[in-house]
Amino acid sequence: MSAATVDRLLERFTALHPRVIDLSLGRIEALLAKLGRPQDRLPPVIHVSGTNGKGSVLAFCRAALEAAGLTVHQYVSPHLVRFNERIVLNGRDIGDAALVDVLKAADRTNDGAPITFFEITTAAAFKAFAETPADVLLLETGLGGRLDATNVVARPAATGIVSIGLDHQGYLGDTIAAVAAEKAGILRAGVPVVVGDLPPAARGIVERAAAEAGAPMETCGAAWRFEAAAGSGYGHWRYDGPGRACRLPPPALPGGHQTANAAFAVALTDASGVARLEDRHWAQAMQTVAWPGRLQRLKAGPLAARLGPGRQLWLDGAHNPPAAGALADWVQAQARPVHAILGLLETKDPAGVLAPLAPVCASLTAVPVPGHKCYPPEGLAEEARARGAPEAAAARDLGHALDLAAAHTADGDTILVCGSLYLIGQALALSEG
Repeated sequence: MSAATVDRLLERFTALHPRVIDLSLGRIEALLAKLGRPQDRLPPVIHVSGTNGKGSVLAFCRAALEAAGLTVHQYVSPHLVRFNERIVLNGRDIGDAALVDVLKAADRTNDGAPITFFEITTAAAFKAFAETPADVLLLETGLGGRLDATNVVARPAATGIVSIGLDHQGYLGDTIAAVAAEKAGILRAGVPVVVGDLPPAARGIVERAAAEAGAPMETCGAAWRFEAAAGSGYGHWRYDGPGRACRLPPPALPGGHQTANAAFAVALTDASGVARLEDRHWAQAMQTVAWPGRLQRLKAGPLAARLGPGRQLWLDGAHNPPAAGALADWVQAQARPVHAILGLLETKDPAGVLAPLAPVCASLTAVPVPGHKCYPPEGLAEEARARGAPEAAAARDLGHALDLAAAHTADGDTILVCGSLYLIGQALALSEG
């Protein structure tokens, strides 16, 4: 009954505002005020923005904090299979009954006023976090930063800007500088901001924003640095930052880019001061970290079985050009051919995603993203051919694409489902049976 009630409430929330996205702080601030300002009663907050990598960074932070015995809340979006994944209370996805309670409280208090889905559910999440003690809250922005619904915490312990690239241009601007200005909107006076390796146009914007806000800035390559393993990039690596110099094992998350995310997590957690973690906690975190849907291998379940025992099935939510570039690097490092199954929302940049990815895959099959406005598979396949895909085709759905892969690939080949996180969520849901 609780799960059905959650679904009914979430469906109701989609009708409260005519737009899915309408960036503003006014509506959520008004609702939070009526809810008793739960954002002022949160555990110490680590607030992170970035075009890519912020979820992985928080996964590393969470693994290390929990390795040290701390209790951790976490807020991320979107979810992959169940909405509960967005709200983690003390290391566990919020239960249906507790979720119903906070959703109903937000709904009752809002009283039908116009508000977006993300705003009202974020308000509900803050209520849950405020009512459940924990040592730290890991808070991920939803979109941008300056006008994002998460940007209502007056004084977080630390903020972070992991990366900046072009994505969501219709909301954040169509230049790197414009996106950087939006991401930098989470900076606060006197609160340290940890900054990743940004493009020069973005770095200058963030530096000016930090100076204007009075936010101490700790930048990759200046305040802290890391040295990845030579060769494959998956060996032990070294971190050097304020008060810490250590050698750590390779991250359990695949992909050479994850070493940079892990290093960012070390710098961010140290800067926050929420806990002084020991090197052994970070070494443990490298081995226990988990972040579903990001270069995740499905070894069992109905989807893997559909391909047969001789092929590997992987999932990755790369849906913008920088993420596609990182995924292409991983594809090129594989010993056997990789066959991609790709679906993208219509708001994304297919040419930018396919430019690095299409030429390095043995084949690409385009699919729709169920329940969302997406690029037609035929058009996506045509774009893939134009961008150098050796073979490209369209399939009517994910199941059809997997059947095609089973029929036309060889034992030992890798099948990679990638693109929209909503497509990845569908794959995980189907894999769970």
